[in-house]
Amino acid sequence: MKADTVDTGPALYDALSERQSEIAELVRANGFAGIDELAERFSVSTQTIRKDVNGLCDQGLLRRVHGGVQLASVGNLEYKMRRVLRVGAKRQIAAAVARTVPNGASLSVSIGTTPETVISELLGHASLKILTNNLNIAMMANAAGTFDVSIPGGAIRRGDGDIVGPSAVAFFESYKTDIGLFGVAAVDADGGLLDFHEDEVAARQAIVRNCRSAYLVLDHMKFSRVAHVRGGHIADVDRVFCDQPPPPAIAAMLADAGVPVTICTKDGA
Repeated sequence: MKADTVDTGPALYDALSERQSEIAELVRANGFAGIDELAERFSVSTQTIRKDVNGLCDQGLLRRVHGGVQLASVGNLEYKMRRVLRVGAKRQIAAAVARTVPNGASLSVSIGTTPETVISELLGHASLKILTNNLNIAMMANAAGTFDVSIPGGAIRRGDGDIVGPSAVAFFESYKTDIGLFGVAAVDADGGLLDFHEDEVAARQAIVRNCRSAYLVLDHMKFSRVAHVRGGHIADVDRVFCDQPPPPAIAAMLADAGVPVTICTKDGA
């Protein structure tokens, strides 16, 4: 496959406005949003909101119903939806991370749409070694042309394109990389790192154990979300990249542990 035929994702990102991304996040969180409610929330006309949601429906992310919009019933919706949520924040984080990665570096990269966005920002680098258990990230990195890309064997999780389980853990345990790049589903108030599945946590912890510098990338919404599988603590990473400052208690933990936090803004970190 030629590199210019690979779907690396940014084309989907570019098709959505910031307001559309926020609408998608609201519907994902609540299951439904009314047209009038959205117009009032964003202080725009109902006609403008209808144009926004029609675009989201055309992407297959949402479905129009009487009076509003709800989640579309497609098998891979979850990944498609997460891919377009908080796009601006993810791009800011990706740009900041990319400035710290030298040509020729080796990276172990976890599943998740924020790590995927970082890889999209790294495509201009040269001679990177990318180890990942996500097929979308692997195909994107392979399209760069100068990267060496490795993935584990095993079953592919439908929709997300993830490879998790013992094979993914053994894969990351087999290497020592310069940078371990990973996200999480949520951060608990006590600093615990949370995900939704035990296999996700096991692979992430294998990345952390086998890298020289562990990079946690996350947008500020992760500090208010809920997940239930615990694995690791935010103060145990080497660097944190976020679009907004962490809550004061989390910031204090990181300061006490000497973990640098990069706040990634539109004008640069």
